[in-house]
Amino acid sequence: MKKTISILIPCFNEQENVVPMSQALTKLFAEKLPEYNYEIVFIDNDSQDGTRVLLRKICQEDERIKAIFNAKNFGQFNSPYYGMMQTSGDCTVLLCCDFQDPVELIPDMVAEWEKGYKLVVMQKTQSKESRILYFLRSCYYKLIKKMSQVDQIEHFTGFGLYDKSFINVLRDLKDPTPFLRGIVAELGYKIKYISYTQAKRRAGKTHNNFASLYDAAMLSFTTYTKGGLRLATFIGFGCSILCIVLAIVFFILKLVYWDRFKAGMAPLLIGMFFIGSMILFFLGIMGEYILSMNQRILRRPLVIEEERLNFGTDTEDGEKRING
Repeated sequence: MKKTISILIPCFNEQENVVPMSQALTKLFAEKLPEYNYEIVFIDNDSQDGTRVLLRKICQEDERIKAIFNAKNFGQFNSPYYGMMQTSGDCTVLLCCDFQDPVELIPDMVAEWEKGYKLVVMQKTQSKESRILYFLRSCYYKLIKKMSQVDQIEHFTGFGLYDKSFINVLRDLKDPTPFLRGIVAELGYKIKYISYTQAKRRAGKTHNNFASLYDAAMLSFTTYTKGGLRLATFIGFGCSILCIVLAIVFFILKLVYWDRFKAGMAPLLIGMFFIGSMILFFLGIMGEYILSMNQRILRRPLVIEEERLNFGTDTEDGEKRING
């Protein structure tokens, strides 16, 4: 009996890429992986261009291509995570729709999966994106890796192959704010790493901006580190000691040089501004932790579907995937 490989492709405003991507994957399975059945699942995060029109068309032409239309944009983490739980294959490959994740590497991933690896992680060692952005990402990964209790994977975007057993674990987690990159590193499965060079987007504009990158950084930071709060404790303690020492020094100098020592208001103002800025900074960090806790406590659904195409829901497995 043939094994089935699921390909999950999150998309948002990708009208230039959805058709070429479906064609590239169909050709790949016909030429390189003919011994496998497959399904291609697009999950659209409320695109505002012609993406959904094109998805309807390719779903009508090929029943192995499926689509999920979200009722609104549920963010860059919830949508792919939810989509992975809707796949039915023996393994699931997650890749972007913009061709930055090389489609031609899928056979290599499948080969490692057949050797027994439950997770095949694609780790970009080079990128044709901005060198400055790549450098900043590298610095962030090194920082979060040192501060985290979980050994974080550097330059891992989610592109990889996930065995069905791992997908079932994701279903059981029921995490309302999932960070897949951290979950992969946390759960302890044996991982096979494959290096690749990230290409430029084939077409369209990137949807990443400062807000989305900051959101990703904070989600990882608040989920997998205690460093922010502990840093606040240590710096607060250090500042309090420093203030006490300075107060004693000023008091002694004033006693010894009563007529000549005039400190003025400058030290007082500098100290007030410094302490105030530290308080605001660490209140912001605490707020990020509280926001993360609040999202988990509310336990809102990952995604609300508006429509799905080419999915059968009359089987028990289908019901399980829908309920996620």
